[in-house]
Amino acid sequence: MAHTGSYSLMVHGGAGALDNVKDHQTAVRYLESIRRILEHGREVLELGGSALQAVETCASLLEDDPVFNAGCGSVLNEHGKVEMDAAIMDGRDLSAGAVAAVDNIANPIQLARYVMTESEHVMLIAEGAMRFADHCGMERATEDYFYTPDRVEQLRKARLRHKIMLDHDDTEADSEDQKYGTIGAIARDGLGNLAAATSTGGIVNKRMGRVGDSPIIGAGVFADNETCAVSATGYGEDFMRTVIAKTISDLVYMKDMDATAATAAGIEYLTRKVGGRGGVIVIDRDGNCASGFTTKKMIHGWIEHGGETVVRF
Repeated sequence: MAHTGSYSLMVHGGAGALDNVKDHQTAVRYLESIRRILEHGREVLELGGSALQAVETCASLLEDDPVFNAGCGSVLNEHGKVEMDAAIMDGRDLSAGAVAAVDNIANPIQLARYVMTESEHVMLIAEGAMRFADHCGMERATEDYFYTPDRVEQLRKARLRHKIMLDHDDTEADSEDQKYGTIGAIARDGLGNLAAATSTGGIVNKRMGRVGDSPIIGAGVFADNETCAVSATGYGEDFMRTVIAKTISDLVYMKDMDATAATAAGIEYLTRKVGGRGGVIVIDRDGNCASGFTTKKMIHGWIEHGGETVVRF
């Protein structure tokens, strides 16, 4: 049954083993942040804000929290620099904006929104995106805004192993004490409009210029009022090769699946085809919420049909 007068909202902060979240204080820190941001999004929607406004607001707040791998908490590349990706999409007309390999921007999701609304393009990258940010009057953040001790230590460990590292990967016995994750937000407002946003700092010690799934429409993010809104998190190359967000949308459109069924089918496809690591959050056209992941856990939460706020690892 369609709940045309209610709203739904979901956010995520990354997928992984998260076995290192052993102490109560760290676990509470994650969950409190997700809950606080969901409640802020609830306020936006209850005051009549659009789904697009809600996801931009929630994504910006997640970017402002250094515990997550986006914005000020972004991981460092092979040269010790921050390169961030983000995208936002409006399900009303498939408008979208994306940026890739940007630095010194506190909220890349807001720059992605400018690309959508203030340019004739969908994606801008690197220096071109930064010049566009200047054109839009966005302030530059200083480099020390991003260089947290945790991120510097992560890069040191990755260099010692001569490998890249997912910032939530625990494949090494001495993996870092805290885990972080790509962020995302999706929403359905009271008018039935859907929107999605995803933002990330990428992978620790990644090659300069590497772009993952987060800014790729149909891979890390997608929204269409006829189907669903999707935001993904995990190993981006797997999500790009399976175009996972659009795959889930197509399952809703072509097979008339709801969020739960389409998410399960999408995760099965991701696993079967490429052994993909990560997860997705999904809200369908009727406001039903679902999540799925191939890792042990995913940091996420939801408000379904304007109901209670739920947060989960």
